[in-house]
Amino acid sequence: MPLSPYANAPRLPPSERADAPIDVRALVKGAPLELEIGPGPKAGFLVERAVAAPEAGLIGLEIRRKWATVGDGRLAKQGHAARARVFCEDAKSVLPRLSPAGAFARVFLHFPDPWWKKRHHKRLVMGDLFLAEAARLLAIGGELFVQTDVDERADLYARAVGSCEAFEPAGDAPGSPRLTENPYGARSPREHRAIADGLPVYRMRWRRR
Repeated sequence: MPLSPYANAPRLPPSERADAPIDVRALVKGAPLELEIGPGPKAGFLVERAVAAPEAGLIGLEIRRKWATVGDGRLAKQGHAARARVFCEDAKSVLPRLSPAGAFARVFLHFPDPWWKKRHHKRLVMGDLFLAEAARLLAIGGELFVQTDVDERADLYARAVGSCEAFEPAGDAPGSPRLTENPYGARSPREHRAIADGLPVYRMRWRRR
């Protein structure tokens, strides 16, 4: 049987131990380091961010082999391979292995969690494990940026992050995480589509205490 065209999707370096630490500073060049969870089918945000932040090192974690392969290939084709990569990995299992603590200046989570039924809620990215690892991996003052086009999910995320003492709101108004505009010079494909369709986008930012 022929191999899938995405059988060799880009992966993080293998190790003899499943829990062996992975030094993110060895994965890409550039500084500061930024992490996106779930870049999606074309890694659109990372492609635009590579242009908007030409000194930054960018890492994406994408669970789907095809999307990781296509996104990583787009970044390479546009000349960003040395400092911007997408790896085919499950963020929930690999985040605890990333090191060192405080390595990232920013963590991005764009339009996550397309799971609406109650029995699927265990699959949500936003949860205690994600928040604990984001807090560990972000430098002091580092930014956690989350956006969605679903009002109820925005409230859910605001409550979840707001209950985590490691983060403080860093939105437009004091004490609020809400942002009117995206401040990063890059948009995910879903954000582009929502804007084109006239849908509201709920943007939130917190800083690591």
